[in-house]
Amino acid sequence: MRKYGIGLLLAAGLCEAADFFSGMAARAVIGQRTFTAQTPGASDVLLGGVGGIAYANGTLIVVDDNRVSASPQNNRVLIFRNVSSFLPEPTAVLPSSGVRCPLCVGQAAVVLGQPDFTSSEIGLSDKTFQHPTAVATDGQYLAVADTDNNRVLIWNSIPAVNQAPADVVLGQPDFKTNKANEGNQAPTARSLRGPQGVWIQAGRLYVADTLNNRILVWRNIPTQNFQQADLVLGQSSFTASTTQDLKSQSFDPKPNNMLAPVSVTSDGLKLFVADLGHNRVLVWNSIPDTNQAPADLAIGQPDLNSGASNNTQNLCPENRTTDKDGNTIYPASCGASLDFPRSAYSDGKRLFVADGGNDRVLVFNSIPTQSGQGADAIVGQIASGINQVSDSANPLGRGSADSVATPMGITSDGTNLFVSDPYRRRVMVFTPGETYVPYSGVRNLFSRSVYAVGTITFSGTLKEGDKVTVHIGDSSKNQEKTYDYTVVKNDSFTRVVNNLVLTINADGGDPLVLATPNTNFNSIILTSRLQGDAGNTIPISTTTSDNAVITAAASGATLSGGQDAAKIAPGTLVAIFGDNLSDSTASAPAEADPLPTELAGVQVYFDGIRAPLLMVSPTEIRAQVPWEVSDSNSISNYVRIQRSSGVVVTTAAVAVPIIGENPGLLAQEGTDPRPAIAVHSSSQATATVSVDGSVNAGDVATVFIEDRSYAYTVQSSDTLESIRDALIGKINANADEKVEAFAAGLFTRIRLRAKVQGPEGNGIPISTSTNDGSQVILTATNAATCCANVAGAPVTIDNPAIPGETIIFTATGLGLVTNRDIIDELATGFRLKSTESNTPGEFVSSLIGGKTANVLYSGLQPGMVGIYRVELELNSDIPTNPNTQVTIAQDVYVSNIVTIPVFNPAQDLPPPPDASTGNVVHRRR
Repeated sequence: MRKYGIGLLLAAGLCEAADFFSGMAARAVIGQRTFTAQTPGASDVLLGGVGGIAYANGTLIVVDDNRVSASPQNNRVLIFRNVSSFLPEPTAVLPSSGVRCPLCVGQAAVVLGQPDFTSSEIGLSDKTFQHPTAVATDGQYLAVADTDNNRVLIWNSIPAVNQAPADVVLGQPDFKTNKANEGNQAPTARSLRGPQGVWIQAGRLYVADTLNNRILVWRNIPTQNFQQADLVLGQSSFTASTTQDLKSQSFDPKPNNMLAPVSVTSDGLKLFVADLGHNRVLVWNSIPDTNQAPADLAIGQPDLNSGASNNTQNLCPENRTTDKDGNTIYPASCGASLDFPRSAYSDGKRLFVADGGNDRVLVFNSIPTQSGQGADAIVGQIASGINQVSDSANPLGRGSADSVATPMGITSDGTNLFVSDPYRRRVMVFTPGETYVPYSGVRNLFSRSVYAVGTITFSGTLKEGDKVTVHIGDSSKNQEKTYDYTVVKNDSFTRVVNNLVLTINADGGDPLVLATPNTNFNSIILTSRLQGDAGNTIPISTTTSDNAVITAAASGATLSGGQDAAKIAPGTLVAIFGDNLSDSTASAPAEADPLPTELAGVQVYFDGIRAPLLMVSPTEIRAQVPWEVSDSNSISNYVRIQRSSGVVVTTAAVAVPIIGENPGLLAQEGTDPRPAIAVHSSSQATATVSVDGSVNAGDVATVFIEDRSYAYTVQSSDTLESIRDALIGKINANADEKVEAFAAGLFTRIRLRAKVQGPEGNGIPISTSTNDGSQVILTATNAATCCANVAGAPVTIDNPAIPGETIIFTATGLGLVTNRDIIDELATGFRLKSTESNTPGEFVSSLIGGKTANVLYSGLQPGMVGIYRVELELNSDIPTNPNTQVTIAQDVYVSNIVTIPVFNPAQDLPPPPDASTGNVVHRRR
């Protein structure tokens, strides 16, 4: 049935270096508007729970139904003509079309089984189906396994109109009957019972007669209804009916029997049968022509007499491990094992197996020659012993560009591998390419690494004297550290969280984790100090004292998420790491607006959108992820490279996990934690007053600047914002005041700034008061104005930050902002024109030196692409430390750890020594 055309075969020959690799993503998707949409329904562009697929002569045929209860079951077959017209060649230059996903493609030309593209009714006629599962074509004939009607329908030519009637029916005497085995228990040479596989090859028709545990073969394409088969495999005769129990697995696999075969295919030389119940694919080295001819080998089993699901003990004993008690543990799966294989397909060179139960496709670069042979690559999973397809355990991976959930059908056009993904309602298109970019090779440009995280969440009741303990580390290896907190009278969960955070981060911090408060959820975020998946092994747990009524729950037995080296927010600047990514190094012009989408012959695509480029080099590409991908949780990325010789190559696609926000802080090159690239915010001394609490008419809020007071009496119509603004107005109304007041960019805070530049503005006393019983709360975060420096001057060991000072950091990856006007203006690759204040959709918090820093402002930086400005006010009692650690966080996502030098003049300590010379240097006060 493999018919590609000479042009496609030549194209395949020119790309021999390209290959499939484990963890690769699909380049394109058919049936959904994005890779992760999973929209239910039926139309000419929308697929439901897809099943079998077939390809011949530029036509892709898709069964839009299945037998695994993936919804919707649309009871139809779609025909996509001229596939090359909507699926670009891998090396093609894709135009900037403004389409959300230029590689989310396909519009069916014809529908079978339904009168139109929106209907999905069950039927029994020459024009309708009842849950079809498989399709086959040789470019002329078309065959469909109409499973629940216990028949196979044949069209003598590929239909050109909707709901075209079939010409021949097999398994039934006419188009109005659907009895299994002619209404009897035993089969015959012309009966069928739930067929789920069909194949046409060299004038022969093969049918996987699933519930009769056999393969039927017609040596010529049948021309009459109810025509008898010529050959049977899996049974001794046409009337034999050996019963095996699939559910209990009380079966007896042999070289010449089968249990619920669901697919039969051939490359013209060999025959392949997906023997579902025996968890194997049977291979005949030549086309069998006698009844019950035995298979020559089995994929998924060590021999032809085994049938256990994921038989890793016998297939991959080298992968075994030993637990602490000395017991041998075998992996759940390996590259040689199978669990309910759904189909097998060969393109004449490779063999592909849809390993449904393991949610993956095994790729054999050559046809196996012996039983138990392992795959060369795995599509749909990152490694042989891993299954990450779980909506509950891995919600970020739901419908990702590199996953398949119970793949059903496989076919190829000679270049692309089409895989039906029923639970995601799509057909994935995997394209071999150069393996220059590894799995998770796309990372936040600033943070570079994503660390494992976990949470400790508190609930219950606070009772004085109760004790809660957080355990971090492996007690069996004597690596555990414990951190206690005892509840005090009139305590609060905020106090519990903040005090435990201080304890965990004290004296240089826990060696394994950094603690961050998340008081909105009464929880502590624990972030691994170990890079990548190493952090996933860090145990966390909690205990409480006897009879305690406070409860504390860990998010899991260990931190998690560290195996994902990159989770990217829309608009983020990213680094794509790899090899041979370009022949030379080139950068975008300094003032480019927009950024170029090609540098040194290199183009980068995300979901087919050509990305703006900052820089390309042989080992790293810097680009912006499009803002448009905010509607997805995973996108597909590949790189097109035109060599200096004129040869064009593309990388195999990799998936990029997309989340709402995942901040990264700009830092110098080097080993983490790296020195931040940060600057002093002001040439004038500053201070902050926070307005909190609630509105209660009659309350009096007063700000004192030296001996001058500015009081405001709260009105019933007030808000915290109007109280803040009223106090700002009163301060600014005094023309002789030494400071000017203005609103902070975040929350209801008043910023005070000395009117004179330089250190002369330092030391102006600031305080607050409210009347007894007041519900409005005023807090001066600084006792006096401080920290005048030179605005924009870098924070260095020679000019360190000072407690209470505001420092400006540069970030990327904070996600979309809340301001509608700004969102409407955002355009991928273009500099932000608006100077309007803006705020990320997810609140930004910060820790500096283990203490909470005030986030005075965070937002997109005008005049920049994908860059955010983050203004942080240091805690007023932060100690001297030349390597003070800084992080920002949004939700559970914490940035990379960067460092800044801090000098506290109040400490009875000399200034920090110069890192390079060890000499004490004088500091700006």
